[in-house]
Amino acid sequence: MFLDGNRETDLALIVREGMRIELRMGAPKVKPASDLDPKNVVYFDNEIVVVNKPADVMTVPHPQSEETATLDRMTLDHLRIVDKKSKLNRASLGVVHRIDKDTSGLVVFTRAYSALQKLSTQFREHAIERKYYAIVNGKITNQTVNNRLVRDAKGDGIRGAVPKGTVNKQGELLGRRAVTHFEVVEELKGATLVACRLETGRTHQIRIHLSELGNPIVGEQVYVRSYKEPLIEAGRVMLHAAELGFIHPGSGKQVKWEQALPKDFKKTLNSLKK
Repeated sequence: MFLDGNRETDLALIVREGMRIELRMGAPKVKPASDLDPKNVVYFDNEIVVVNKPADVMTVPHPQSEETATLDRMTLDHLRIVDKKSKLNRASLGVVHRIDKDTSGLVVFTRAYSALQKLSTQFREHAIERKYYAIVNGKITNQTVNNRLVRDAKGDGIRGAVPKGTVNKQGELLGRRAVTHFEVVEELKGATLVACRLETGRTHQIRIHLSELGNPIVGEQVYVRSYKEPLIEAGRVMLHAAELGFIHPGSGKQVKWEQALPKDFKKTLNSLKK
C-alpha cells in the first residue's frame, strides 16, 4: 500500500482525510528484517533456539507494556530470514522461561510443541543448569538461601520472603520455595562479584535473595528497602545469565552454553577493581 506516493507497511497507521491511497499489485515485496543482532543468536535447530538477550529488552510482551520489540518476536523475525524454508516459523516461539528486562544473558525458546513440553518439564523439575553473575553492594560470603517467596511480603507490594512455617488460612505453606546458591568470585571496592546458581526459578529470585541478605545488586532500584549504606550506581541491574544447560528435547543429550559478560557489565566491574 502507498500513502501519498510513499510505501507504508504499518497496519496500525491511521489514515487521515485527504491522503491518497494506492494499491500497486506489481510492487516488490518487503524483505523480512529483524532488529536482533545476528550475533546474539547463539544456536538454533528444529527444536530450540538459544539467544543472548541484551539488557533493556523484554524477553516476551507484558500486558502492562506497549513495547513490541521483544526478544521472542525479534528472534522469530531472525529465524524467518535465516531459515525461511522451515515450516517451524509459526506465529510465536514457545516460552519456557524469562529473564528480567534489565538482565542480560542466555534464554532458550522452543520451535516445536514437543520441545516446549519436554523443556517445560525440566524447568518444573528444576533440572536446568543456570548460572548468573552479579555485582553486589558490600561484602558477601559463600552461602545458600532456601526460603519461600510471596508477591507482597510486607504489605508494600514488593515481592519477598516470608518467615519459615508461615501458612495461609487453609493451613498451607505460604509462598513458593526458592533456592539460590551464592559463591564469591572476587572482592571489589565496596562490592563483590558473585556467581549465583539457581536451583529454582522464581520471579526476581536472585535480586530478592541478595537484597534480603543485605547485598542488593549494583544498579538495583526496587529491592533496596532495608539497605542503609550508599548504593553504587549503574545504568542497570548488574546481573548476567552466563550459563544455560539442559537435556536437548530432540537428541536427549546434555547441552550447555556459556556467554561472556557484556561490555557494560565489564565496565562496571573494572571500575570497582581493587
